[in-house]
Amino acid sequence: MRAMIPFPEFSPEIFSIPVFGFELALRWYALAYIFGIVIAWQITMAAIRRPALWRGNIPPMTKAQIEDLLTWIIIGIIAGGRLGFVLFYQPSYYLANPAQIPMVWQGGMSFHGGFLGVVMAAWIFTARHKIPRLAAADAIALGVPVGLMLGRLANFINAELWGRPTDLPWGVIFPGAAAQDCFGVVGVCARHPSQLYQAGLEGAVLLGVLLWLAFRRDALKVPGQITGVFVAGYGLARFVVEYFRQADAQFITFDNPMGYVIRLGEAGITMGQVLSLPMVAAGLVLILLARRRVAAVPA
Repeated sequence: MRAMIPFPEFSPEIFSIPVFGFELALRWYALAYIFGIVIAWQITMAAIRRPALWRGNIPPMTKAQIEDLLTWIIIGIIAGGRLGFVLFYQPSYYLANPAQIPMVWQGGMSFHGGFLGVVMAAWIFTARHKIPRLAAADAIALGVPVGLMLGRLANFINAELWGRPTDLPWGVIFPGAAAQDCFGVVGVCARHPSQLYQAGLEGAVLLGVLLWLAFRRDALKVPGQITGVFVAGYGLARFVVEYFRQADAQFITFDNPMGYVIRLGEAGITMGQVLSLPMVAAGLVLILLARRRVAAVPA
């Protein structure tokens, strides 16, 4: 008998109260977004308050500008994350049901879409206020892994985005459809807790690397370097975890049970990996260009 871990009895809702005939609920996923944004903001503020960390001892933004930018970033996360999920993962469904696109409370957010939304919001904001973009991007990127970590922990609590079947001793028996027949025994299907893998790699590990580079290795003196490390680091972490994460249902067919969007013989690449590879490449290019630019223009 394989060792398996029963899923803890978590509720997706922290609490709910009736308001005018409706149930107003606070969910773990919403709390993860709130705390992620607040903690990321505090990390950015901590870096801004230390001018010696920045090139020329000049932080790219003031405290007031960061507070204004926070509103833009929240809009970018929500709008970009939702539209990314619609376009990347379920375009045909939402084309047939366009009224459901703004219903974010029903679930369905894409990190890659949210990332693009934040990039667009920051691009517009920095242009309007004449803020150096690469240094501002570094300030923003420092705290992003916190939100990723908390979001993946919320995914675990919600028993969603679970991993592929496994017979490893830390396999988790998720409730509902996840516990379907995987090894010939109905109802005892253990799966990788891929949400926790992502929380560790995309969140804790990447956060530690960024903070070490920024606060101990003077990486903020090279505008764009922290952003490049974040983009490449996230792309690499997501690419690796995709080997353990269950593919989205719309990509799984009888002859493609792994949900590959690109087949390479018996192996393949998932949609998450397709979206992550350009991030790895872009991050590495950004690091290289940032270092060359600083080398060419002495402080």
